[in-house]
Amino acid sequence: MSGIEAEDFEDHIWKDVVSDDMLEIYAPYRRETRLVGKPVFLAIDLFASVFPSRPIPVLEAIRADNPRSCGIHAWEAQPVIRRVLELARSGGHPVIYSTDDVGLRQATNRKTAGDRIDPADFRIAEQFAPHEEDTVVVKERASVFFGTGLLERLRELGAETVVICGETTSGCVRATAVDAYSHGFHVVLIEEGVFDRSLLNHKVSLFDLHHKYADVMKIAEFERKFTAHQAAMGRD
Repeated sequence: MSGIEAEDFEDHIWKDVVSDDMLEIYAPYRRETRLVGKPVFLAIDLFASVFPSRPIPVLEAIRADNPRSCGIHAWEAQPVIRRVLELARSGGHPVIYSTDDVGLRQATNRKTAGDRIDPADFRIAEQFAPHEEDTVVVKERASVFFGTGLLERLRELGAETVVICGETTSGCVRATAVDAYSHGFHVVLIEEGVFDRSLLNHKVSLFDLHHKYADVMKIAEFERKFTAHQAAMGRD
């Protein structure tokens, strides 16, 4: 890989928190990022409760809107997520959404964002409402694979690449990406289409996933490679 390509591989949001020494340690992981075969798109936990009513800091959004809010990070991800879903549907590729098993969350006392658990908090946001042809998976734990039929559905669809957007980067996105990789799928994460309450956790999680389990792509890179991949597959 040339110097320019190696530099591009690290041209991501984590540049300000990862040292030069760490980049050298992780240099053997550098490679060409790509899509493989048939992609299926996975939209993780696009809950109405995580998106603030306006672009405000996370703590302010938690206080003003909802204890589960991801504030400005969720707000800024919205247009990118919309674009990812548009690309999926324009290319005729399946979209799978995940949502949460509220009853299990209540039973196991997984109260990660405040004391109250309101089923409305886990409603998929209206701006990302699933289409009739989409699949919605109700998950039990962080990974969308755990205790669900996701693996069987992906195999039924002939998926080879799983393209992920949603939240949170350090939680359900990470767990799902690692499981997807472990089941033999190629994994693509859209950098600006995943988000977290903690920007530091977001950056470090993306860095680690990019070097071990997934190809992290900025939306502009993804659009270019998706368009080229569509053409190679004989799709418009």
